[in-house]
Amino acid sequence: MMSAQLVQFPASIFVPLGLAFFGLGTGYLIFGPQELLNFPARDANVDLANGVWGFWMPGFCQFVNGMLLLIGLSWFPVFKGSPLYAAGIITSVFGIHWFAMGYIRMRGGDPRPGGFMAIAFFLVSLLGFIVFLRAGDWPVWLLFIGLMAIYVADFFVSFGWGRPGSLRAMGLLHTLTGLWLMYLTFAIVLNLASGTHLPL
Repeated sequence: MMSAQLVQFPASIFVPLGLAFFGLGTGYLIFGPQELLNFPARDANVDLANGVWGFWMPGFCQFVNGMLLLIGLSWFPVFKGSPLYAAGIITSVFGIHWFAMGYIRMRGGDPRPGGFMAIAFFLVSLLGFIVFLRAGDWPVWLLFIGLMAIYVADFFVSFGWGRPGSLRAMGLLHTLTGLWLMYLTFAIVLNLASGTHLPL
């Protein structure tokens, strides 16, 4: 009779969140200044380029991060910390969201359904805010405040309400949140790779 073998995986501190932070930050720093300054002006070629960037950077980077976190918390438990479960769920759905947004932008799709999407993503951003507020992680809950503000603006932009002011507001929010995501990228990479102690 064969006995079952228990395989144990060593815990890892190297959570892949830098991938999600950088990917989303890049997307926001591409979309935000264009919305804020109307440069380059939107046309089919600019929408194609933005759509490709949106699909790959925020979409793929966040989706890969989410999958790695969820697998590393469940199938091969190498990560510890309940807030990482929320991060895995949220970055996975944000990645899929950006796949859809990038494809819609590439194909010149109708933006109005994005207004209803913004309701769901405001709520998932609120969920992230609650989780990381309760965890006492102010740099990350601050990120989720930025995300909630973006989806409020996105609701109005998707339906064309309050344009061009609402579009410029969303561009400003995208840009500021993108810059904060770049700080978070630096913080997590330097803390894990160089032993710094930046707030994260």
